[in-house]
Amino acid sequence: MKHAAFPLALALAACTAASPPVEGTPPPPAASPAPEASASEPAGPTRILNQDAAYRLRNNSGVTLQWIDWDRRGDARVTVGPDGVWRLSAAQSAPDGPGRVSVEGRVTEIGADYFLLDGRVTISDTPDVGRQCSDDRVWRFGVTQGRKYWRLREFEWCDSLTDYVDIYF
Repeated sequence: MKHAAFPLALALAACTAASPPVEGTPPPPAASPAPEASASEPAGPTRILNQDAAYRLRNNSGVTLQWIDWDRRGDARVTVGPDGVWRLSAAQSAPDGPGRVSVEGRVTEIGADYFLLDGRVTISDTPDVGRQCSDDRVWRFGVTQGRKYWRLREFEWCDSLTDYVDIYF
């Protein structure tokens, strides 16, 4: 009994695919692969779903990576272009060594407890000299447990170490 459904579904699919178009109706468009999002391609203004969160992001108070320092924050700057595109540029460097984190890209969406960044996160020489992590993609930063910062929600994206990248408000 459970095998009877397969031939019926196959027959229905064949009938649907072979059905002639209704007269006067344009043929369906050919399937094409969806374009991939890229940090270099403009995709319209930043979507702001929560004004309070947008204000907090625009007036943030810095960035940290736990391997460098939680008490001495690096700079995080948000700019808004005439086209309504928000851009984030943030970096923290170790005061006594080569360690560095940087976050660069286009903020695509700001919600009540998150924002999305289409760009690059780079961690170098921390926690160990020689460690190099860099990737371009859409990153999610989120607020959890009532904290006063957005934390990068991809923790082990490079080499299985857990990296806490935080943007404070």
